[in-house]
Amino acid sequence: MKAISLILILTSVLCFSQNKQLLYGFSEIPQSLLSNPGGKVTNTGYFGIPFLSHFHVNGGSSGATVYDLFAADGVDFSTKFRRVVYNAKPGDFFTANQQLELVSGGFAFGPSYYKNQYLSFGVYQEFDFITYFPKDIAVLALEGNQANIGRRFDVSSVSASAEVIAVWHVGYNKKVNDKFTYGARGKIYSSIINATSNKNEGYFTTVLGENNFYQHIFNLDTALRTSGYALDGEDNAFEPKDILTRTLLGGNLGLGFDVGFTYNLDKQWTFDASLQDVGFIRHSKEVENYEVKGELIFEGVDPIFFDTNEGDTADEFYSEIEDEFEDLFDTNENSDAYTSWRPIKFNASLNYAFGKKRLKECNCLAGEQPYMNRVGAQLYAIKRPKSPQLALTAYYYRRLFKGLRMKATYTLDSYSFNNIGLGVSAHLGGANFYVLADNFLQYQNIYDAQSVSLQLGFNYIFNNK
Repeated sequence: MKAISLILILTSVLCFSQNKQLLYGFSEIPQSLLSNPGGKVTNTGYFGIPFLSHFHVNGGSSGATVYDLFAADGVDFSTKFRRVVYNAKPGDFFTANQQLELVSGGFAFGPSYYKNQYLSFGVYQEFDFITYFPKDIAVLALEGNQANIGRRFDVSSVSASAEVIAVWHVGYNKKVNDKFTYGARGKIYSSIINATSNKNEGYFTTVLGENNFYQHIFNLDTALRTSGYALDGEDNAFEPKDILTRTLLGGNLGLGFDVGFTYNLDKQWTFDASLQDVGFIRHSKEVENYEVKGELIFEGVDPIFFDTNEGDTADEFYSEIEDEFEDLFDTNENSDAYTSWRPIKFNASLNYAFGKKRLKECNCLAGEQPYMNRVGAQLYAIKRPKSPQLALTAYYYRRLFKGLRMKATYTLDSYSFNNIGLGVSAHLGGANFYVLADNFLQYQNIYDAQSVSLQLGFNYIFNNK
């Protein structure tokens, strides 16, 4: 049990979030349309280098870090382990998100003299994971129930979900006039693997017994839903070839959409917003569900005093214990179809442009005003099982010269209040390379970092301004 708690804490080392504050609004990077399909478009076409056009990982923990457990500070591990468990808050969470773009592209169309519409498309793979720290369960594993007679250990803190999906998408963007641009993106989701256990209720407690020393009471309403991987048996066992099959729309399918817009309040002020992943996946293939429900009382087993001379063995004693627990925990297993909802994300930003540039460099396709700098603020939110996760970012954008642009950010979120990020997009002819990274202040001790982030990619862009 202690090992389980340790694993849950160490998960924070590789925990990720989905906020892409450096990419959002960085219109010279084509992938910014994935964050806001109604964003500004600054090219007449592009194609992403397959498997290299966009790679994203973003790490963070609202709770403990590796350094909290393994720092060489003279404090023994057991003391640090207890400190981490007792200092944890019930709402602490660890999340993970990773994306890999497989193929992507886009092109402008419309009247030959004014291509004000844009079609983008592609396929990407995404891994998404979240678990809340189950503090009551960790304390139970650490102290045991004998030291907590009469205490109720709440199981509702056990909440986790994980999935690997492929997303096929097509987006449409239209610049209506110099003030207003809107867009939408349709998505087909193909689930590769899914596991969800979010709606758990109940408790476990130990009281003094009547027929034995203690009485263990389980009042549970818990469920685990899975698809794509067999937990029991090999009939639906996952094989490597399933990754390709399910990526090519052979998995459990779902639908979703993104919407967004950009509005120029005047020549220098701009407001934009977007909703992403409004959608669902219906799981009906390779489904295995497990449910435990009801009030269960266990008072232990009577000892068996066996006589080896008469052929009795200790196996009989342990077999009786096993039978007792199998009768106690009547797990309902089924293959009923279920629906998982995508984590809806919201972005909105307000920015101010300043610092005039040469008018001949004006990006007329995007409606961009002739300014070299932008400052602004961005709000991000994502729907999660217990409560939304929020982030507020202040940013500065600078067009250094035609082939090089940068963006710096300062973010307040659930992980830290000192997240400073920097992103650079470089253009050499039609070739585009970008790299965006967060939390530079914590790189001096990466093991104590509450969050880290990296995005990078290669594209070939036509007529980028």
